[in-house]
Amino acid sequence: MMKLFHHKMKAFLALAMALALAGCGGQSSGKKLRVGMECDYPPFNWTQTDSSGGAVQIDNISWAGGYDVEIAKRVAEGLGMELVIVKTEWDGLPPGVTSGKIDAIIAGMSNTAERRETLDFTQSYYTSDIVVVVRKDSPFASAKSIRDFSGAKITGQLNTLHYGFIDQMNGADKQNAMADFPTMTLAVSSGKIDGYVTERPGALSAVQSNPELTFVGFTGSDGFDVDEDEVSIAIAVAKNSPLRSDIDKILSGIDQDTRQSIMANAVATQPMNQD
Repeated sequence: MMKLFHHKMKAFLALAMALALAGCGGQSSGKKLRVGMECDYPPFNWTQTDSSGGAVQIDNISWAGGYDVEIAKRVAEGLGMELVIVKTEWDGLPPGVTSGKIDAIIAGMSNTAERRETLDFTQSYYTSDIVVVVRKDSPFASAKSIRDFSGAKITGQLNTLHYGFIDQMNGADKQNAMADFPTMTLAVSSGKIDGYVTERPGALSAVQSNPELTFVGFTGSDGFDVDEDEVSIAIAVAKNSPLRSDIDKILSGIDQDTRQSIMANAVATQPMNQD
């Protein structure tokens, strides 16, 4: 009888310990996927005031929508986790991952060698090209080459590859980098600057919201000298994170037609005013 009691106690303690460990593990992962993004870079991500279009709630008064949000939703579902959007300034995204504040960056971020020094990246979930946003009535709207911007006041977002590409535009008047895309869009619309360098989806977004704007793209030797990783958008996670391989499997299941459809819908449904 005593032996049976001891066996029961051992079983009870083992169960209690297992539950405790499971609880600790659950608290650690939380079964929440904390994804960082600016929520200010349409059509990749933006902030809106309601849940329309499948937007994800950020706080009590705002929701996040866009291409990145739709990809994040699919990733979280594939991982069996609850998606939590953490609205974060661009410069705060990498530190957010390395500090453990967020689990992943899904924010239109390029997979570059410099960023790979501190972060791990998944396979690409979108590939774009580099263009220049200008006013429709600007003499630079007819540019056929990046060499056709002599004297043009050109900028790009602070701490992005876009800003560095201006150095390839011989004769362009490189302006101070700006904090975000709404600020740059307003600067071009008002005539303060002549243009800014960005990716095609961001340009499509700016043009849709601001009919006085257009963008110019280039091909071959007339365009920017760009490495593939500079236009390959990927998801960033902490170094050696097991999330990377799991996310790669999920991304492999999203075919190119679906990705293009998601982007087209993001461009079409973005809020019209982002400034």
